[in-house]
Amino acid sequence: MLEKIERLIDEINKVHLAFSTDYFETDKIEKVNLKHTLAKVPVEHILSYRLNLHESINDYLYRADLYDVPYFYRVKTSESILDKIERFKQRSEGYPVNSILNDIFGARIIVSSDDITQVMEQLDAWKEKYGLKNWYLRDKDEYVGIHLYFKNASNFYYPWELQIWDKKDAEKNIQSHRKYKRNFVKNKDSQ
Repeated sequence: MLEKIERLIDEINKVHLAFSTDYFETDKIEKVNLKHTLAKVPVEHILSYRLNLHESINDYLYRADLYDVPYFYRVKTSESILDKIERFKQRSEGYPVNSILNDIFGARIIVSSDDITQVMEQLDAWKEKYGLKNWYLRDKDEYVGIHLYFKNASNFYYPWELQIWDKKDAEKNIQSHRKYKRNFVKNKDSQ
């Protein structure tokens, strides 16, 4: 399984570069330095990127060598992006956009505890080998998972995220996401 996880990292990195190059390097889109804070990055720029990614991601993933790798993915909704922007605008310190919106594309793989141990031993080497932005182990709000970020050495490309979960934490992580990550979804009682 370790070979499949590494291939997933490699392929997402390649897809990220291919999509970002096609999207940002054609002179059709104004490039914005995403190390800037939200005050300098227009929301339209963010939502246009998200829409284009949503509409074309399967064309890119189709070419990836991932047919035997059991992963899931999603493109963040506009509502979730706008909710995240509002939450970060309320903070007094400014954060770079590429740190806030580092998961417009997100993939996830769920593996055994043994695989997690092996992954943890390889992460620094993979970060170097694939030029990953960073990785960390998140363990809070009833959630445990490894997060890796892809940006292909460009502050003009939105980072993408890969979460690697231990199967024993999966159900608890899903509940945590429902509780803490989906506040923008209104139920009929709160409307």
